[in-house]
Amino acid sequence: MPPTLPLRFLPRLTLRLVLALSVPLGLAVPHSAAAAQCAGVAPSGVLTAARLYEGPVWIGDALYFSDFTFGPGFPSRIQRLGPDGKVGTAIADSGSNGLAVDARGNIVAGTHKYKGVSRFALPGGKRTLVAGTYDGQVFNSPNDLAIGADGTIYFTDPAFQRDAAPGGQDTTRVYRVAPGGKVTVVERGIANPNGVALSPAGDILYVNGGGEHGVLRAYPIVRGVPGQGRDLVTGLAVPDGMTVDCQGNIYVTEHTAQRLRVFSPAGNELATINVDANITNAAFGGADGKTLFITGAGALWQIQLGLTGKAYQDQGGRNFND
Repeated sequence: MPPTLPLRFLPRLTLRLVLALSVPLGLAVPHSAAAAQCAGVAPSGVLTAARLYEGPVWIGDALYFSDFTFGPGFPSRIQRLGPDGKVGTAIADSGSNGLAVDARGNIVAGTHKYKGVSRFALPGGKRTLVAGTYDGQVFNSPNDLAIGADGTIYFTDPAFQRDAAPGGQDTTRVYRVAPGGKVTVVERGIANPNGVALSPAGDILYVNGGGEHGVLRAYPIVRGVPGQGRDLVTGLAVPDGMTVDCQGNIYVTEHTAQRLRVFSPAGNELATINVDANITNAAFGGADGKTLFITGAGALWQIQLGLTGKAYQDQGGRNFND
């Protein structure tokens, strides 16, 4: 997520009876009660999401989210909104940004506090470091993540929260963490890479970034390794987090444009979803996997769509990140 106004300058909403949360950066994927087949119709035209509050990450029957502030060190915790509508702290002082969920139901997070990628065991939140350095140096501020069916982790490392702790890299990159833990570079040519996602088949990696003249880039994955990327969409307005549905359509948030746009796998624009604040990320969730949650600066919105997110299709509903 790019820098934005401190939360004290943003409107705060009270907890709603429907669903209501707190800040937004981490998004992962649903786990449970999901449709096993991809059926339905992708969104089209111009839509408007109903406003709720902030920050979704759907696991089981609950919503998890990074409760993020812009104070010194960018303190963060992971909160849980249960099916009873009650909010509680799942992991205190997580120092997390984007969230994903691994095959065992644990949270994998970009943790700017630790300058690396961390795994938090649920329940309890015991932390282990998944990836902490590249070329002998800690990362800048790991931001967003996607996890493949084989456990490979892809993550973006912009410089937005680089000041959270000492040290960092000499540039911003996208990285791959192999199941054995080896870290390699996927992309070094996108300034402040941000959102990352995988196609339903896991054969294409999507990355966005680039700020005001942003780009969505696609990388074919061959024998488990991403190849040369190609620009799928250009001219994005500060692209941020994104997700993918079961048909392979890509849902890209545009931070300062206060909108999410949906693109086909060929890069054709299908739909626009408008919101009323700066936008940070998106993820599918809900009991049937057809609710799209959208996080923003001090807000969370939801909109019911006609098909599920890709995570519901992975391994018969097993939980891998979008």
